[in-house]
Amino acid sequence: MNTQKPSVSLIRATSYEQEALRESLETLLEPLGGMGAFVKKGDRVLLKPNLLTGSRPTKECTTRPELVEVVAQMVMEVGGKPFLGDSPAFGSAKGVAIANGLLPILEKNHIPIVEFHGSRYQTLNENFNHLRLSKEAMEADVVINLPKVKSHMQLTLTLGVKNLFGCVPGKMKAWWHMEAGKDANRFGEMLVETAKAINPNLTILDGIIGHEGNGPSGGEPRKLGVLAASTNVFALDLAMLEILKVPPHQVPTVSASQRLGICPELADIQFPNLSPDLLQIEDWKLPDQLMPIDFAMPRVIKSTFKHLYIRFIKEPMSVYGKN
Repeated sequence: MNTQKPSVSLIRATSYEQEALRESLETLLEPLGGMGAFVKKGDRVLLKPNLLTGSRPTKECTTRPELVEVVAQMVMEVGGKPFLGDSPAFGSAKGVAIANGLLPILEKNHIPIVEFHGSRYQTLNENFNHLRLSKEAMEADVVINLPKVKSHMQLTLTLGVKNLFGCVPGKMKAWWHMEAGKDANRFGEMLVETAKAINPNLTILDGIIGHEGNGPSGGEPRKLGVLAASTNVFALDLAMLEILKVPPHQVPTVSASQRLGICPELADIQFPNLSPDLLQIEDWKLPDQLMPIDFAMPRVIKSTFKHLYIRFIKEPMSVYGKN
């Protein structure tokens, strides 16, 4: 990750209306150099929003299509070629995009949907030598991570780091829920390793309206009025915890990034626009209770995934070396 003092741009934003959102995003990215600092002409740019499988999600639990559209348009204006990709544990990326209401904006802007199921990259971390990352994500010229602010019944809160788990091929996601799901620390470290390997060029966090309580889908909308952006996803997540007044030790991804020495101290983060203390909200609702990460899958399903996993790890793969 970047060794320079990380910058996290934080602004107030209250509208998903296109013109207002465009203005907000330009203000947000201006201190980071604007979209042109990240995307050059001809770059293939992966947009990775926070999506949910299944029926059309409600109650503000996914990245808003309006945000995806404006970011895509900004990418195209500087000569980039955006595409949307994901690897749901069940179903297809296109099916999930349709369920999440993204199809109209993707078709209107001629943005392709890419399934993450090509050759796999193996991470270099020997503690996670079974972790595979999708070729389509690793070989994108630029990765723009577009998470949503959400409480989460398994991980307390999900932000930028957790959203990159979507770059792990779907069947592997299920396997990791079983393999590391009984140990929140190990699961958090696996998510940190994924984020470190994908190394998104830019993360833009949708906190205009968050999702609090029993997320990822069973909670309620909460107006936060915040947009955040950074080249350092770990610094961004820590800054958002400060806004929500959630202690880092309660969030496995953030505590793991601190334990592994990847997350900067809050005092070492630069805030060129607003600082977190000016955006703090009271009584953000965390889940009523935390649930096990391993989904408590029935034995027959676990057995099926075990066989799929054995086949999966024998497929050809590369060791990652993303610039």
